[in-house]
This record gives sequence, C-alpha cells and structure tokens, in this order.
Amino acid sequence: MLKVGIAGIGFMGWIHWLAYQKVPGVMVAAICETDEKRLSGDWTDIQGNFGPPGEKVDLSGIATYHDLADMVNDDSLDLIDICLPPSFHLMAIEAAANAGKQVFCEKPLALNLHDCDLANQACQRAGVALQVGHVLPFFPEYEFARQEIASGKHGALLGGHFKRVISDPTWLKDFYDPLKVGGPLIDLHIHDAHLIRLLFGMPRQVSSTGRTRNSVVSYCNTIFGFDDPKICVSSMSGVIDQQGRPFTHGFEIHLERATMHFEFAGFSDTGESMPLKILTADGEVIRPTLDNTDPLQGFISEISEATQSVKTGHPSEILAGELARDAIEICQAQSESVLSGKTIEL
Repeated sequence: MLKVGIAGIGFMGWIHWLAYQKVPGVMVAAICETDEKRLSGDWTDIQGNFGPPGEKVDLSGIATYHDLADMVNDDSLDLIDICLPPSFHLMAIEAAANAGKQVFCEKPLALNLHDCDLANQACQRAGVALQVGHVLPFFPEYEFARQEIASGKHGALLGGHFKRVISDPTWLKDFYDPLKVGGPLIDLHIHDAHLIRLLFGMPRQVSSTGRTRNSVVSYCNTIFGFDDPKICVSSMSGVIDQQGRPFTHGFEIHLERATMHFEFAGFSDTGESMPLKILTADGEVIRPTLDNTDPLQGFISEISEATQSVKTGHPSEILAGELARDAIEICQAQSESVLSGKTIEL
C-alpha cells in the first residue's frame, strides 16, 4: 500500500483527496494544514469551479500535522502531494526531497523558471522523482486526442489551436500577483502550454499580443514557431470581464488525414459543448463515445499515473518535472513577448 501525505487542504487538496479514494493500492495516511477547522476534518467551506463542494471528512486513523517539516519526516509516508499555493511550491518540494520522499506537486511547478530549476535540482540531488499535476492530458477529450495522435493512423501532426478563457476570478484576491499566484498565463494558460510542449516539442519562438493588468498579462493570443515550418500552432487564453461565461476551453488539432475538434463553454445559466469529433479527409464526421460520467475522472487518471510511477520506478512522461519546467519557460516567453511587443526566442 502506497502511503501519501497531502500538504494543503484547499480546493485542489480536496479534489486530490477525492481522487485518491478511487485509486486502488493507495491511501492518504497524513495531511498537513495550518487551519484548525480543516485539520479537524471540517472541509465544508471549500468551493471550486467544478466537482462537489467540501464536506466533513472522517480523519480518524490519519495523521494530522500543523508543520510541513513534521509530515515530510514521517517515516511511514512514501509520497508527498503538494497542494499549497504556488508561492510555497519550491519550499515544500525541497523539504520533501531532502526528507527522501517522492514528490507530486500540483501545477504550476513554480512561479518562475529559476524556481523550477531549483525544484528539479533538489529532487535530482535527493534521488527522488518529481512529478507535477498537469491534469489536462488526462481529461477524456484530451486523452483521446493524445491516443489518436500516437496511433499514427491519421498521419503526422501538423498543428492546432488551443483555447482557454475565463471570466475574471474576483474571489481570488492574489490572482494577478506575480509573486503569489502568477496571473492568467501561469495559473490558466499553463495547461495548454504544457499540452503544446507535450504534443509538439519545445517551440523555438513565441509571438504574443495581449492585454495587461498591472504589468501582468491578462489575455493574449500567441503564435508558436517550431523548427519544422509546416507545424502551425496557436493559442488564445486569459480573462474577460464578463461574468456570464465563467469558463471555456477546447482545441482544433490538425493531422495529415484528419482534424480533431472539441469545445466546452460554461455559461452562467448552463453549460454548452461541441463534443469531440474527428473530421476525416474523405468527408466523414466521427463522433467518439467518451466516458464523461465522473467530473473527477481526469484527476483519478492523473493520480493513478503518478502513484503507479512511484510504485514501478518508471517516470511518467506526462507528469515529468522537466516538462512542467518547460511549460513555465513558454509562459514566461509569452509574457515577455506581450510586454515588449517582440518575438521571443527560446
């Protein structure tokens, strides 16, 4: 049985807790939280933009810690799952690695490239794996797209467009603080930056235009340049000030003999979807049937991959710390491009 300690019981800590309950061979054996109410198991004040609201949780038999240093030194634990605010990620990763624990950290890995490098180096020195919770590739539509691309049956990957836009998250007072949350690129677009890096490799340049708020990019459109000039990739991401559409995301991915299309938008009165479709070169429209019954399925699959990697000692390609580091480099370059008005080489 793989034993996990969760550091931080906020919205993501709650979602990870729920996902662990559905992964066999794994148990949450400890939590660390400074809030006394949550440390007692009362998580009823936790709310998020998907999944169930928080509940009262029975923590009997589970070790509870106020201090992260005490939890990472618990000899019974195999893996530390870090769900703290991003500004604390590096500190927590270093503490867990120095204690010899395997590390699973919610995205983003850190708020800047320098801290990402320090986090990866700390785990390399300690001889432990660093995995980062980039869940998007495990969502059903995105997982299906990955598998179709990998199969090769539609020919080579030619490019795509990736979309992720939210209304202004007015309840997050630190959302635009580059030293605490990082703003829309680091908190939101990082999902697509990671996916683009995973599918196409590292771009050699980015050219972005956008809007800013207090010198933090709030919205941008980007064209990504690759060594192969036939690969055409673009994205749109950020915040709009209209609360009527809290969230939308989707993609159009081009291959030699097919295009895959998907989009979902949540409006204040309902949610609307353009389900995943494969458009073939001979004019056929294929509508795959996906299992979307559990809104937590992406997180269950992600945590299954992370814990299986720890058990087998075989690193996850998708959750690798180095890949998460590259996603931050891409986002930093996009921000620099918007602020400078120039194309940025990576």
